[in-house]
Amino acid sequence: MSSFEQAEGNGSEAQGATDHTRDIAEVPAVEVISTAAVHLMSAAAVKLGLADGPDAQELKDLDEARKLITALAGFITAAAPEIGSQHAGPLRDGLRTLQLAFREASLIKDEPGKGPGEKFTGPVA
Repeated sequence: MSSFEQAEGNGSEAQGATDHTRDIAEVPAVEVISTAAVHLMSAAAVKLGLADGPDAQELKDLDEARKLITALAGFITAAAPEIGSQHAGPLRDGLRTLQLAFREASLIKDEPGKGPGEKFTGPVA
């Protein structure tokens, strides 16, 4: 490949990055925050064994679920004042559902306030 072809390829990649930057610049922050939270929720649900499909239990990994739920709790707690209760409320509800599902799935029960994300949300019962 010639240096001209390499430069041309890099220009194409740079244009794609520029287009992506313009696209993301048009998205309101609340949508970016909500989307990131939903991705964390989805990943945590899979790690809790709540995925659809016959291999859901094979994908279960409570250690990974704990990390994702804790990260989600910190993220929502930090974002809530910025996105308002209209958007934070449903995210908190989803988080609570995951925390309860974790408690149910765990063979060794955490003490109240020691479950995933509870240092940010308080005890979940």
